[in-house]
Amino acid sequence: MGKLRAAQYACSLLGHVLQRHGASPELQKQIRQLESHLSLGRKLLRLGNSADALESAKRAVHLSDVVLRFCITVSHLNRALYFACDNVLWAGKSGLAPRVDQEKWAQRSFRYYLFSLIMNLSRDAYEIRLLMEQESSACSRRLKGSGGGVPGGSETGGLGGPGTPGGRLPQLALKLQLQVLLLARVLRGHPPLLLDVVRNACDLFIPLDKLGLWRCGPGIVGLCGLVSSILSILTLIYPWLRLKP
Repeated sequence: MGKLRAAQYACSLLGHVLQRHGASPELQKQIRQLESHLSLGRKLLRLGNSADALESAKRAVHLSDVVLRFCITVSHLNRALYFACDNVLWAGKSGLAPRVDQEKWAQRSFRYYLFSLIMNLSRDAYEIRLLMEQESSACSRRLKGSGGGVPGGSETGGLGGPGTPGGRLPQLALKLQLQVLLLARVLRGHPPLLLDVVRNACDLFIPLDKLGLWRCGPGIVGLCGLVSSILSILTLIYPWLRLKP
């Protein structure tokens, strides 16, 4: 499935590149047809995914963390609805249900897909916040244990106190820099979380473009879909890169 998705978005990106470089209309048409066939094949292989997504939602209901339970459950429910709409689209494109309004069901499908991705990114942001708090507390304990000061604490007073003109700005800049460094450290230490953030962020461009909320163009959509597909394949090859639960 991941390889088909990667091939489909590679075709989308290739078609955009060929169009920009003035390739022959016949070649462009062949690439579009190949992309369409790959898309239809993916829809066929996803006929049972709605049931899998519902099962995943049932398992997520039992998570102890309230925020994770909500984000993961809602994400899986939206994925189930997305796959259900995808099944209707497949029936329409394959000729089993020729009266299906393709545009209407495609819009529904991408809306559910977008809601699922928003929940996934919310879950990622929540886990990042928890890890940053843990890392910050651990750093503070190490500094106190070694007799050092806390970053951003009293030893930053040389930058200017609250009463000093312009004193607040350097302190805010230092705090922001520390937060960015802390974020980088957390993501570097948790590859599954970093991979999930990048994959969800790339996927987000696809429904945004298809729904007309943010027009990115076929080139950006193809590139983001290809990157996301490659990252998904990596999680299949190396299961430890898959974010759990």
